[in-house]
Amino acid sequence: MKYILYVRKSTEGEERQALSIESQIIELKEFATKEKLEIVASFQEAKTAKEPGRTKFAEMINLLESGVADGILAWHPDRLARNSIDGGKIVYLLDIGKLKDLKFPSFWFDNTPQGKFMLNIAFGQSKYYVDNLSENIKRGNRQKLRKGLWPSFAPIGYLNNHQTKGIDIDKEKAPLVKKAFELYASGEQTLKSITKILQKLGLRSYRHNILSISCIHRMLNNPIYYGIIKFKDEIYPAVHEPIISQKLFNQVQSVMNNRGKKKRKKLHNYSFTGLMKCGTCDCSITAEKQKGYIYYRCTKKKSTCDEKYIREELLVEQLKEIIKKVSISKEYKDNMLNELDSQIDELKSEDEIIINKLNIKKIQLENKLDKLLDMKIDNLIDNEEYAQKKNLLITKKISVSEEIIDFSSLENNRLERMKKVIIRSCQAKKLLDSNNYSEILSFLKDIGSNFILKGKKFRFKAKIGYSAILNSRPNSNWRRVRDSNPRNPQRLNSFQDCPIQPLWQLSKILIFP
Repeated sequence: MKYILYVRKSTEGEERQALSIESQIIELKEFATKEKLEIVASFQEAKTAKEPGRTKFAEMINLLESGVADGILAWHPDRLARNSIDGGKIVYLLDIGKLKDLKFPSFWFDNTPQGKFMLNIAFGQSKYYVDNLSENIKRGNRQKLRKGLWPSFAPIGYLNNHQTKGIDIDKEKAPLVKKAFELYASGEQTLKSITKILQKLGLRSYRHNILSISCIHRMLNNPIYYGIIKFKDEIYPAVHEPIISQKLFNQVQSVMNNRGKKKRKKLHNYSFTGLMKCGTCDCSITAEKQKGYIYYRCTKKKSTCDEKYIREELLVEQLKEIIKKVSISKEYKDNMLNELDSQIDELKSEDEIIINKLNIKKIQLENKLDKLLDMKIDNLIDNEEYAQKKNLLITKKISVSEEIIDFSSLENNRLERMKKVIIRSCQAKKLLDSNNYSEILSFLKDIGSNFILKGKKFRFKAKIGYSAILNSRPNSNWRRVRDSNPRNPQRLNSFQDCPIQPLWQLSKILIFP
C-alpha cells in the first residue's frame, strides 16, 4: 500500500508552532520506518484547516483520486481537517475505495464502519474545538474592547504589552508614523512620495519589510492613532496613548477625500486660480491672458453671470492692502508680546475656567453614553441606531478630551497661539514690497478662508485672531484702553501706541472661536 505523508501547521500562533512541521516530519518518518510504510509523496502546509481551500490538501486529494496512492500518513485527524467539507471528502474517499487506509501515530483507525465512525467523531471534535475557540476569542475581544484595549497585534507605531494586554508607543517608529500623517495633511505629498520618504527614514514592518503604498494608505485611515478603536463599524474609546490628534487625522481624511475626485489638468499656471469663487454665482474664478495682461474672471459654468474681468495687477493691489491692514510694526509686535507675558497669571486662571467647563461637557457626554447603553439593553433602539449614536458621542468625547489636554498640558497654549498671530502679522510687512505672488498667496491662506471676488472687489473671511486685528484697527495709532497702573506715566507712554484693545479681543476669540 502506498501512502502520502501530510503535515500541517496553522498560521495562527506561528511563534508557538515554530517547530511544528519539522517535528511532525521526524515523528512520521520514524513511524513509517517502524511500520514499514511506503511513502510515495509528501506535502507540508502552513495554513489553517478551519476553512476549505488548502492548496496542498487539494493536491493530495487529486493524487488519491488518480490512484497514485491509496493511504494517508498524518500526525492526527485534526491535521487533515477542522471543517465539515474537508472531513467529508476524506470519509467519502474511504466509502468509494479511493482511500483505503489512514495512519496516525496518535490515533487509532481501521477502515471499518466502526473506524469511520470514530474518524467522524475525531473530525467533529476538531471542528468543535475551532468553533469553540472562535467564540472564546470573540468573547475575549469584546471584553478587551469594552476596556479600551486593542484586541490584536499592535499596528505600526505601537508595541504589544503582554503584562497589561494593551499596546504601548514604539518610541522609534511612532515619530515616523506621526510624520507620515503631517506630510499627507499638508497636501503637498502623495502616498507614493510618503512611502519613499519613510523608506529612507528606515520605517519597516515588524518583519523588517519595506512598507507598501497600500500599507501606508491603511495606516493613514486607521483611527487607532488618535485613540479610537474601530471594530466591525463600531468605535470604542481606547486607553492607550495616541500618536496624533483627532484634528490631524481629520485633516488627512479631508485631503484623501479631495484627492479621490477627478481633477482636470491645468493648461496654465496662474498665481491665484483656485483661490477665489464668484461672489454672485459661486462658480470658480479662472484666469486667462489677453494682450499681454492676465485677467481673472468667473467661469460662468452654472449660469450667466455679469461679473466683470479684473486685471492681475489691480487684484494684487487689493491683496496688498489687506496685508497692510493686518501687518504691524516691530515696535507694536515687541510691545504686544511684552504685554502678553505680563498677563500669564490671568490667562492661566481663564484657562482653568475653560478646563472646568470642558470637564463638565465630558461628563455629560459620558452620561449620554450610559443612557444610550441602557436603551440598547432595554431594546428601545436597534443595534444599527445604537452604533451610529454611540460613534457620534465617542467622537465628540475624544474631541473634548483633546481640548482638555491642550489647555492642561501646554501651560501657555492660548498664549502661544496669540504670539504666533502677532509674529506673523509683523512678518507681513515684508510682503508689501514683494512681487512674489506665491508668498502672498500662502499668507492669504494663513489669515483667511472663503475667498470671493464680487464687483471687482476681493473679499474673504478672516481666521481666528486676524479678524480681531482687522476689525479693531480704525486707524494707524491704536490706543491702550486698560492699564493696571494708570498713574505710572512711564508705563503708559511705553505702550501708548500698542494695540492692546485688539489684543484682548484676540485673546477672547482664541479661547472661544
